[in-house]
This record gives sequence, structure tokens and C-alpha cells, in this order.
Amino acid sequence: MEENLDQEPSIFSVEDEAYMRRALQLAEHARDAENEVPVGAVLVHEGRIVGLGWNRNITLHDPTAHAEIMALRAAGEKLANYRIVGATLYVTLEPCAMCAMALVHARIGRVLYGTTDPKTGAAGSVFDTLISERHNHRIDVRGGLLADESAVLLRDFFRARR
Repeated sequence: MEENLDQEPSIFSVEDEAYMRRALQLAEHARDAENEVPVGAVLVHEGRIVGLGWNRNITLHDPTAHAEIMALRAAGEKLANYRIVGATLYVTLEPCAMCAMALVHARIGRVLYGTTDPKTGAAGSVFDTLISERHNHRIDVRGGLLADESAVLLRDFFRARR
């Protein structure tokens, strides 16, 4: 088999893809079981899942119940600590400013997201909250992991509601 030398190696590992696929399953759950905007999040610390989340704003009547916040809450409870130093968050949509600041406060080490949010994204699209030099903690952030799958979920959800 001939090697394609023009193709860049992926910046994402096999494990990264597996965790993002789990986040996509959670996004589908949000859509199918709770009629929520399909966003899912998986928080991994020291090689194990410590928090799962999906959007629950409508279900819980809570504007802060984004997938990232729900995963942080679950991890904080499981670890008995609001700081989850060095953890990696996998989320299907670029975090908003609220979620980004919660991630900074929790001292998350890395955020990998699926598709960008051109309206409220705080990981480089609209704001650079996760890497701002104004904060005492910056997060390694990378987008584009299974971006097409994440984008299709959101696009189809909103198209069906119109």
C-alpha cells in the first residue's frame, strides 16, 4: 500500500475520537429523550470518565444547564472537588463564554470540541476566553474533532424546528 505523504497526521488520538463519539451519543440523547439542543460533553480525568453532560436547559428550567456545566457538576460531585486539574473536556459544540469561564475556574487542562459556534463561541470563534492572558489559567483548546457529525446534529435539529 502506498503512503499518502500529502496528508497531515491527525492532531487527535484514537482515544480522543472515542470520547467524542460518546459526547455525540449524549447529544443525540438530549435531542431524542429531552427535545433539547443536541450538545453532549464528556469529562475525562486521569484516564477515566468523571463527568457526563448534555444540554438540559429546557428540562431543568435552568439557563446554566449546558452540557459542559452538567459534566463539570457531575465530576465535582464524583471527585468531591470543584477543581479538576488537568482534565480533558470533549464537547460537541464550541463552549460559550459562561461555560468557558467555568472550565477556567475548574482548571481544566484541555478542551476538544466538535463544531464551532460562530455566534457565541468562546474558544476562538467570537471570544478567546479559554486562552486569555487575563486569566491565571489557560486551557489547551482544539476544535474540529468529528466536526461534521456535530454540525449535522445541530443543523438538522434546528431545521426540524422551523
